[in-house]
Amino acid sequence: MTGFLVKRFLQALVVLFLVSIIVFVLLHMLPGGPARAILGPKGTPQQIDQFNHQQGYDRSLPTQYLMYLKRLFTGDLGDSYKLNSPVFELLKQRLPKTLLLTVLSTALAVVIAVPLGLLQAVRRGKASDYALTGLAFLLYATPVFFLGLIMIILFAQVFPVLPAEAPQGESVGELLGDFTGLVLPVVTMAFGIVAMFSRYMRSAVLDNLTEEYVRTAMAKGQSSRRILVRHVLRNALIPLATLLGLYLPTLFSGALVVESMFNYPGMGLLFWNAAQGSDFPVLLGVTLVVGIATVLGSLLTDILYAVLDPRIRSVA
Repeated sequence: MTGFLVKRFLQALVVLFLVSIIVFVLLHMLPGGPARAILGPKGTPQQIDQFNHQQGYDRSLPTQYLMYLKRLFTGDLGDSYKLNSPVFELLKQRLPKTLLLTVLSTALAVVIAVPLGLLQAVRRGKASDYALTGLAFLLYATPVFFLGLIMIILFAQVFPVLPAEAPQGESVGELLGDFTGLVLPVVTMAFGIVAMFSRYMRSAVLDNLTEEYVRTAMAKGQSSRRILVRHVLRNALIPLATLLGLYLPTLFSGALVVESMFNYPGMGLLFWNAAQGSDFPVLLGVTLVVGIATVLGSLLTDILYAVLDPRIRSVA
C-alpha cells in the first residue's frame, strides 16, 4: 500500500506542475491585461509601461513563470490589485469557508443519493423507480442558479422561514453558529449533484446484481438484504468514489454560482469579484487552488479504490 501511495503522490506532483504552467499561460493570454484594468481607460501608455515594468509583465513569459514559481515555493502568490492584500491571506480566509460549503453539500448529497440509488435499483421497472428516475432527471436538468432562485423564492419570500443571504462570519465557527443561513446554499448545491450520484449508484447496483458472486450467495441461502448490504453495496460504492473525486472541480464551479447567489464569503465569490476587476494574482491563486483540488481529488479516488478493492493495489 505504501508503494502504491508513493507512486500516486509522485504522479500527482507532476500533474500539478503541468497544471501550474497551463493556468499561468492561459491567464496571461487573456485580452486587456492587468495594467489597463487597474489604471482604467485614462491610463497613459507611459503609466501602463511603468506598471508592467514594476510587476515584471514586460519580461518574457518563461521568465515571468520562473519568477512566479520561485515566489510560489515561498508561499508568495502576489498581492491583490483591488483588495490591497496578499493573495495567500485571502485564500487562507476564504478556502475553509468554501470547503465547509462543499463538504456539507457533498455529505448531504451522498446521504440522499446512496439509499435513493439502492431503492431505484431494487424497485427497477416499478412505478416508484420511474417516479424517482423522473425526479432525478428533473434535478439533473435544472441549472444550479435556477434551483437557487426557486429556493430563495419558496423559503425566503413565499414561506419566509430561512434567510436568503448566507452568514457573513469571519471564521468557519461563526458560519456554523448561524446555521440557518447555511441551509439554502448547502441544499442548493446538494440537490444539484444528488441526481447524478443516485443515477451512478443505481447503475452500479444493477450491474452488481447480475454478477456471479450474487448468484452464489443466493444459492448459499443468504437473505436478499444481507447480500445487498454486505456485498453489493460495497462494490457499488467504487464508481461513486471515482465520481466524487472527479467531481471536485465541478463542485468548486457550483460553489462559484451558489456563493455569488447567496453572497457566501468563500472562494467562489472572491473569484467572481476578481474576474470583474481583472485582478490577475487573485484569479491565478484561485485557479491554482482548484487545479490542486482536482489533482487531490483524483489521488483520493485512487486511494479509495485501493481501499475498497485490494486487487487494484496489486495491479498498481
